[in-house]
Amino acid sequence: MGYPPRIVQKGMAPRPTTLEGKTVYLVDCRFDDSDILLRQMEAWFNEHMPSVRTVFRSKSGVYTEDDPELFSEIRERADAAIVGVGH
Repeated sequence: MGYPPRIVQKGMAPRPTTLEGKTVYLVDCRFDDSDILLRQMEAWFNEHMPSVRTVFRSKSGVYTEDDPELFSEIRERADAAIVGVGH
C-alpha cells in the first residue's frame, strides 16, 4: 500500500454565451462507438443550429494518449469542443 498522489483540481474552461456563428470541434477519443454519438450530434447541429460550424476529428492513438497536434488545432481554430466518450 502507499499514499495516493496529491490531486490539484482544475476549473472548467470558460463557456461561450452562445454557439451561434461559432466553430465547435467534435472529438472522437476512439472509445467504443464515440464516433457514432458525435456523428449524430453533428447531424443535430446541421439540422437545428445550421449557423454552428462543426468539425469532426478523431484523436490519434487510443483514448488514454495525448494528441498535442489535435489539441493545438482546437486551441487555434475552435470556439468550443465536445470530446465524446461512447459505449
